[in-house]
Amino acid sequence: MDTPAVITSLLETDLYKFTMWQALLHRHPATQAEYRFVCRNPGDAVFPLSELLPEVNAALDHLCTLRFTEDELAYLGGLRYIKSDFVDFLRLFQFQRAFIRAWAEGDTLHIEARGPQVHVMGFEIPVLALVNELYFRRFDAAAAHAEGRRRLALKIDQIHALADEPARRHPFELFEFGVRRRFSGAWQREATATLQRELPGVMKGTSNVHLARTLGLTPIGTMAHEYLQTYQALGVRLRDFQKAALEDWVQEYRGDLGIALTDVVGMDAFLADFDLYFAKLFDGLRHDSGDPFVWGEKALAHYAKLKIDPHTRRLVFSDGLTVDKALALYRHFADRVQLGFGIGTQLSNDVGLQPLNIVMKLVRANGQPVAKLSDSPGKTMCEDETFLAYLRQVFGVGQSV
Repeated sequence: MDTPAVITSLLETDLYKFTMWQALLHRHPATQAEYRFVCRNPGDAVFPLSELLPEVNAALDHLCTLRFTEDELAYLGGLRYIKSDFVDFLRLFQFQRAFIRAWAEGDTLHIEARGPQVHVMGFEIPVLALVNELYFRRFDAAAAHAEGRRRLALKIDQIHALADEPARRHPFELFEFGVRRRFSGAWQREATATLQRELPGVMKGTSNVHLARTLGLTPIGTMAHEYLQTYQALGVRLRDFQKAALEDWVQEYRGDLGIALTDVVGMDAFLADFDLYFAKLFDGLRHDSGDPFVWGEKALAHYAKLKIDPHTRRLVFSDGLTVDKALALYRHFADRVQLGFGIGTQLSNDVGLQPLNIVMKLVRANGQPVAKLSDSPGKTMCEDETFLAYLRQVFGVGQSV
């Protein structure tokens, strides 16, 4: 490649990719899957993303040459929940260019990964990171970094100011979740290292496994929507897909990685499945759509109904958080439950330029559509209206897309 590679390590992805990957490799290794790239705010792009097509194809070519190094494999193997047979699988693993294609249609950039799920699910995060970085390379990096440092310093001051308030029962804990929509790899590293240095008691880790390894941070993450959505196509009754996915997770990790994602079919439908059995086996819940205050109150009411002490559980918030939003949620809930705040774009791409709202989502598994019935209008992503209607009917979800 003529330009510097965006992705230089296969660890440059979110931890939950590895944890979901291992669980699906062990239990459903034959699943076929299709993932599709979408930009949700094309009108905010300064130029059409289709202009990036040659660079995207070159970056995908390069990505498919990478292998895990022995040092990287040793790091993964040192995480107590990663099994030795999965490390052996990763030792042989290499992205296959035949499983991913990119093309342009007018101003629209299309990227699609299709093939065995255990060979294509890993594309998502590197693809999003490389599209972002290739897009933002066309802007003034020095000016962006200067503005990013100024804004980051203000956020650090806001968090430091918490010390002037009366102490609450549970501490404010921050996770960096920004790899997929970062301005660049260099800026994510600088921002994360700055938080680590300036907020040592607050900054608890990053989802970026490569940064966790190289900066000596804790890698953070459990599951994403694709893990639960896959179970919509695995032969269990559709009404039981969440319970089947959670049960397999419990059997795979046996007490580790105990934060459950709640919004694949909405919080109310999730809580109907999250009975005393699961509530005792999982350490907490993650919010990723809808009103976070309403969601948190529902979670606490559910734990109260089950007679579980909320001080032994954790609520993790990760839906488009800013530091302001995180602090407001902290002040509201910190005396009642343990908390964690995963902030992504607002740490890795708050540099004075409009971020891209890009995603690469699972759309089919084993030839069948899968869907998320989001608690936030506009986040639902499925092309099959008949399946969406059926899913809503099965779970009694009445909201429109």
